[in-house]
Amino acid sequence: MNSTSKAALWMTGAIASFSAMAVAGRELSAVHDTFEIMMYRSFVGVLVVSLALTLTGKWHQVSTRALGLHALRNTVHFTGQNLWFFAVTVIPLAQVFALEFTQPLWVILLSPLLLGERMTRVRVAAAVIGFIGILIVARPGASSLNIGILMAAMSAFFFALTTISTKKLTRIASIGCIMFWLTVMQAILGMVASGYDGQIVLPTLGTAPFLVLVGLAGLLAHFCITNALAIAPATVVVPIDFARLPTIAVVGMLLYGEPLDIWVLVGAAVIFGGNYLNILAETRNTTR
Repeated sequence: MNSTSKAALWMTGAIASFSAMAVAGRELSAVHDTFEIMMYRSFVGVLVVSLALTLTGKWHQVSTRALGLHALRNTVHFTGQNLWFFAVTVIPLAQVFALEFTQPLWVILLSPLLLGERMTRVRVAAAVIGFIGILIVARPGASSLNIGILMAAMSAFFFALTTISTKKLTRIASIGCIMFWLTVMQAILGMVASGYDGQIVLPTLGTAPFLVLVGLAGLLAHFCITNALAIAPATVVVPIDFARLPTIAVVGMLLYGEPLDIWVLVGAAVIFGGNYLNILAETRNTTR
């Protein structure tokens, strides 16, 4: 297999994982709130990451250096993930995924402020194109701008903050260290948020498999994407990742009777176009 075929295989795993997590999140919403879902997901994550660190003998990489930055990253990610889980319960899954694709555009806009990166004309154009795509997906005026759309859009913003803080962390911490503090801190945040009302719903025989699935799928999705990017350029990986949208649209139609909205697909394609324009420009700059 060539590198493109291998990357496509890894991305198939990522697409399946993201789709499984969305379906599991919706199934769990009848019993558990989003805070509880995140708490149990993090418990699974702690076990998996701890096992991985033990088997690879890399516990020495876990340190308390930059613990404040870890806390900031995991707080914004916890917020974004909770908003995402809420969105998948109230609006069509395809709409959630379409708005999630705006994450790289938020990174473009926030990087000059938070990372000191230069804002180029191509990046501005990409952001404008992406904003047009958001308007097509949300269609304000054509339909009511409901809370689910707002939550999905906000989740992409917080995921962008997560990406930016991760960039800073990777300069001083290993992936194992980042993943360890991710799961531990989010487990603590989940327990605090879940117990705020004095009531935490325990897993049942019906919800336990879905909770485990959410925990494993989240880790597996990012593991697959990381491996895909390691063997193929982003110009190859990102278009494959876009297949998530028609995949989840079909899943939503088959499992929940959600109609295939052509405007969601069109808007997502426009958002993808803005992202891809920026990726092409960045790739050309790095190869000169």
